[in-house]
Amino acid sequence: MTLSPDHTSVKDTWTDARLLFALEEVVEKELNRHLAVAKDWMPHEYVPWSEGRNFDGPLGGEPWAPEQSKVTDVGRTALVVNLLTEDNLPSYHHEIATLFGRDGAWGTWVHRWTAEEGRHGIVMRDYLLTTRAVDPVELENFRMRHMSEGFEFDHPDSMLHSVSYVAFQELATRISHRNTGHHSGDPVCDRMLARIATDENLHMVFYRNLLRAAFELAPDRTMCAVRDVVVNFRMPGHGIPGFERAAARMALGGIYNMRIHHDDVLQPVLRFLKVMDVPGLGPEGQRAQEEIGMFMSGLDSEARKFDERLAARLARQAARREN
Repeated sequence: MTLSPDHTSVKDTWTDARLLFALEEVVEKELNRHLAVAKDWMPHEYVPWSEGRNFDGPLGGEPWAPEQSKVTDVGRTALVVNLLTEDNLPSYHHEIATLFGRDGAWGTWVHRWTAEEGRHGIVMRDYLLTTRAVDPVELENFRMRHMSEGFEFDHPDSMLHSVSYVAFQELATRISHRNTGHHSGDPVCDRMLARIATDENLHMVFYRNLLRAAFELAPDRTMCAVRDVVVNFRMPGHGIPGFERAAARMALGGIYNMRIHHDDVLQPVLRFLKVMDVPGLGPEGQRAQEEIGMFMSGLDSEARKFDERLAARLARQAARREN
């Protein structure tokens, strides 16, 4: 890797094409590391098939009813959001294949990542339908609506923004899956989502390490991309029907909220990258660095207020149960 940072012309010096070429060696190294540590697993082994039975319809089975579900109410909400997010994999593949390419180490990673992500949707759907955890008709209607809209990165023409986004998003998805399992009320569901979360963590490590290499090459442009992603972060499932209501339930249920986003997603990645200590920044990079610091401070304050409101809400609920 012979290219070096140059602050004289941030936008002109580092085009996406040059960055893709310069980072190819890092991608190959991270791909080999990933393949050495990733463990193949079989989705069918995590599904309790013996609990399955026919639904109503052509096979004349039993209609779905809420009381058939083993999982908690918040678990059911989160499971639907998490699965619908995974369902949009064709759009995600299109986005990263368009930006990263289909050849060389980049292309090998794109296809490997897609294949691994595909397992998540398979096992989650099989589990949900076999255990009758959610309404299958509503789930399919949501899937059709959500996938019909597709997905597009907020910065579809920027490779750096996309790498920055997935570095945080993969960790956010891991946290969402893991917490959903903890709050599901079903040990089988918890074990399945723990397996998925392991994959998501490995994916996060790949993109996080790639982002670190980008900082070494183009610190100003990378800092600006991280700033844009952190300040405007949205989960990939934000287009799911009823997403805002579902996100509110998940926040109150302790699955994913501002405190978790700040402490368990943004902070770990920013700390690993030493974003607030990156040296040699030009004016544009320094400005972006300061804005990240200001945003994180503000988010922490907002999360503290959320924590206080949530604690008061839980106290009221506990008092009502006692009376």
